[in-house]
Amino acid sequence: MFGRKLAVPPPGGDAAGGTAAETAAAAEPPRPMLRSDSFQKVRTAVLASINVSAAVLRSQEQLEGDLIALVAEICVRDRLMVTAAEQEQMVRELLHDMFGIGPIEPLLADDSVTDILVNGPDQVYVERHGRLEPTAIKFRDNVHVTNIAQRIAASVGRRVDESCPMVDARLADGSRVNVVLPPLALKGTYISIRKFSKRSITFNRMVAQGNLSAPMAKVLEIACACRCNILISGGTGSGKTTMMNTLSHRIDPAERIVTIEDAAELQLQQPHVVSMETRPLNTEGVGAIDQRDLVRNALRMRPDRIILGETRGAEAFDVLQAMNTGHDGSMSTIHANSARDALTRLESMVLMATSSLPLGSIRRQIAGALHLVIHLERMRDGVRRIVSVAEVTGMEGDIIITQDLFTFEYDATAYNQEVRGRFVSSGLRPAFTTRASYYALDGALIEAMRE
Repeated sequence: MFGRKLAVPPPGGDAAGGTAAETAAAAEPPRPMLRSDSFQKVRTAVLASINVSAAVLRSQEQLEGDLIALVAEICVRDRLMVTAAEQEQMVRELLHDMFGIGPIEPLLADDSVTDILVNGPDQVYVERHGRLEPTAIKFRDNVHVTNIAQRIAASVGRRVDESCPMVDARLADGSRVNVVLPPLALKGTYISIRKFSKRSITFNRMVAQGNLSAPMAKVLEIACACRCNILISGGTGSGKTTMMNTLSHRIDPAERIVTIEDAAELQLQQPHVVSMETRPLNTEGVGAIDQRDLVRNALRMRPDRIILGETRGAEAFDVLQAMNTGHDGSMSTIHANSARDALTRLESMVLMATSSLPLGSIRRQIAGALHLVIHLERMRDGVRRIVSVAEVTGMEGDIIITQDLFTFEYDATAYNQEVRGRFVSSGLRPAFTTRASYYALDGALIEAMRE
C-alpha cells in the first residue's frame, strides 16, 4: 500500500484532512488546534506515500495503525514541530476524509446535534435542542466541500454538478441531505443534513419531553390503530417525519405498508414494509420517476397502507384516490401554517393534477378521505409541540367542516425564553368513534377525550 504515488484521485475527490478549528467545537473536551501549514505538509506527504485506491478498500481500523506510523515518520523526517496530540488529530482527520464526510464527521456522532448546516467552506452551523449555533469547523476550500457533497450523492446513485446543481440524498445512517452547488449557491457549496435520533421515538418519550399530552397521545394511538387516514402538517423542522415514525408503532405488524419518498428517511419497525424512492433525471435529461408515478404503481402492489413522505404536488390527487378506495390508515405530511391551511394547500395540489374537477368535488374527496389533521410547530424555546389535532367531520355546502379535538393554549402572561401553556381537550365525541368501535377501542377513545 505504501511507497507508490497515487495515480488517480481518491473516491469522491481529494482525500484530505481539515484545519485546526474543524474539530474544536465538535467534541468534548476541545481538541488541540492544528497548524494548517504543518497539516498541509503532512497531508501532501501522506497522499504521496500511499495508494489511496487500495487504502480505502481496507477497514478504517486496519488503516489507522499504518497512518499513525506514517504521520509520525513524516513529522520526524521533515522536522515538524507537532505534538503527539496533534499527530493523533491529523490521523483522525485523514480517516474522516477517506471513510466519512470530512471535518463534519464528528458532528454525525454527536447525539445532541439534529441539523448540520454547511454554508460554504468557512461557516458550519449545528442545531442543538432546537437552537442554531455556530461551530469553529472549517473546510480547506470550496473544492473540499464540493468533493464531500459529490461523494454523498454518489453513495446513493445520484449526481450533483454544474448541470445538476441541486440534489436530495441520504447518508448510510438514514440522515437526510440536501446539496446546492454554485452558481445557485453564492457563497460556496451548501450542505444541509437532517439527522434522526438513533433511539426509537415513542409517545411516552414525547409526552415526557412536552411535545404533547398523555390524553392526546392515547387518542392518536387509537386513531392509527383503527386505520384513520392522517395528514401531518407543519413548517420545516417542526417534527412531521418524527411524528409519522411514532404513529407507525401502532400499525399492525401483519399489514403490508408501501412507503414513497423523495429521499428515504422513514424508519418503520414493521416486518412487511416496501420502500420506494423517486429518481431524478439522468445525464440525458430523461428517466425521472416522481412521487405521482410511484403512488400509481403502489396501488398495484396490494398495499394495506400507503405512506407518502411528503405531499408537495400533483401526487395529492392520487393519494386521495387511494384513501378513498380502501387503503385506510394511509398517512402523509404537508408544509402548512395551520390545520386549516393544510386542507387549502391540499386543494391547490389536487388542482395541479386535474383542473377539470370543480372545487366542490375536490373538497368532497378530501372530506371523504381524511380523518385527522395533526399540526406541529417548533416554538421559540426550540421545543416541537402538537398545537392542534383537528378532525375532518364532513361537508356543509361546499365547505369542509372540522372540529378541534385538542389544542395547545399558549400562556401569553409568561413571556420568556421558555414557552408556557397547556394542552386542552375539547371534550367532544370524535366522529371516528364508530370506526373505533369496530376495533373495540371506542371506550378508550371516549375516556381519553374526557381526561
